[in-house]
Amino acid sequence: MFDHLAADRVPLLLCAAFAGIELVRGLTIVVAWTYGDYWWSAAAALLRGNVLRSVLIGGGRAPRSSGEALARLRDDVSTVVEFVDESVPLAGAALFGVAALAIMSSVDPVVTLVLVLPTVAVGLIGRLMNRRIGRLHRRAAVLGAAVTGHLGEIFTGVQTIKTAGAEEAALERLRRHNRLRREAAVRDRLATDLLGTATGASIEVGIGLLLLLAAPAMRRGDFTVGDLALFTAYAGWLTALPRTIGSILARMPQAAVSARRLTELMGPGEDLSRDGGVRLHRDHPAALPPARHDPLRVLRARGLTTARGLHGVDLEIERGSFTVVTGAVGAGKTTLVRALLGLEPLTAGTICWNGAPVTDPGAFMVPGRVAYAGQVPRLFSASLRENLLLGRSAEGLERAVRLAAFDRDLARMPGGLDAVVGSRGVRLSGGQAQRATAARALVRSPDLLVVDDLSSALDVETERLLWERISGVTTLLVVSHRPAVLERADRVVVLDRGRVAGCGPLAELLETCPEMRRLWSLGPLDEPGSSAVP
Repeated sequence: MFDHLAADRVPLLLCAAFAGIELVRGLTIVVAWTYGDYWWSAAAALLRGNVLRSVLIGGGRAPRSSGEALARLRDDVSTVVEFVDESVPLAGAALFGVAALAIMSSVDPVVTLVLVLPTVAVGLIGRLMNRRIGRLHRRAAVLGAAVTGHLGEIFTGVQTIKTAGAEEAALERLRRHNRLRREAAVRDRLATDLLGTATGASIEVGIGLLLLLAAPAMRRGDFTVGDLALFTAYAGWLTALPRTIGSILARMPQAAVSARRLTELMGPGEDLSRDGGVRLHRDHPAALPPARHDPLRVLRARGLTTARGLHGVDLEIERGSFTVVTGAVGAGKTTLVRALLGLEPLTAGTICWNGAPVTDPGAFMVPGRVAYAGQVPRLFSASLRENLLLGRSAEGLERAVRLAAFDRDLARMPGGLDAVVGSRGVRLSGGQAQRATAARALVRSPDLLVVDDLSSALDVETERLLWERISGVTTLLVVSHRPAVLERADRVVVLDRGRVAGCGPLAELLETCPEMRRLWSLGPLDEPGSSAVP
């Protein structure tokens, strides 16, 4: 085009072609920006959904803390998606580069070779720095998770910290974590920016070499104005290619570290990028109707063994029965319950529901077959009603609140069911939080209610009322060391170092089981009423 202009000829066809190409390019950019945000959100939701699905159904490895899980699901997912997002333009840039090199080589191979040298140099520098950047990013990610985890621990143990007068110590530890994280983040960013600076400098070097080599050729007439315009236009794209490559090379080790941290939360053989049907809509999906299932008649477990200390445990639970699992601290009580629910992987053993084998306890032992009230109440910063229903209809809510002996507290509570419980239920007492957890389980009308140390924060009268109301309403599997609970049980299972030391009614075990006699003589670990909160 410039050669035509130099000869006083107006290339209308070329001008029209140029305008058309720019129009198509502009429309493509608009479409890319329009759908780019949707793709970014969908890709991030896909990764987070796959990790959460693996952790929640029991196949994946549970994180050490909720703060660590939050850091991985937030920061590591963003790093992986950003790397993929930046890698997409690289394919187009590479195709353009190949075509541009072919055209430029046909005009002047020497000048073309000079423009290629910065790209090669950036590739070598990136390869040398990759491992270093990976180590720095890994350390920054670990220290970032430590900060998030410590914040979670502070908010979880607010009352404990205040009681112990450890506010300043907790804040000092947070400052230390933040200082280490800041130093690691600065080093990580510095290494990344150094590589980016090196690629940026290669652009200016390439253009300078082009002008130095083109000037003598233009004086000789071997290099026309059109050739210079062509090389200058292509040089901008070609010398920008090292910047793109450098950015990708810098992010590649970071993305590899982040992907590895996410897959560490998943089970063996599970695919982080598996399409799980992500749909991004404004309206929440309607709640599914309760699945039909075979009502519980008898639940049998044989030879349950786990890697965390459970050895060949047998258990049988009949419909309507009250079964209590007891034992010393570390005997495996909670591990047994988690293994039965599919929250702890089994290395051996079988579970049968009404005689039918349960191949995947994590997917089978769900509401409304089974409901679980854990040892530590898990409440969200929302209204009490939302915490109890979790998306279900309000049918049976009042009955569940009454069965959990929570109705009198609720009547005195400002706002009633609409009262906001605060972060992790901090506005409720320990006993209220436990009974709210029980009500949440009971509102689902399970065939089997599994509770872990439910009455540890209750006074004597509230504990008596709770067990009176729920006994006989549903089948109960309870982890407890409280005498009042043991006396109500139809069957007591005594665990000792992950093995069954005795099984039967309490009176029989006190005669035949040495471990039960020892535990009974020691009394409860927490006397009712001593530190209970009604």
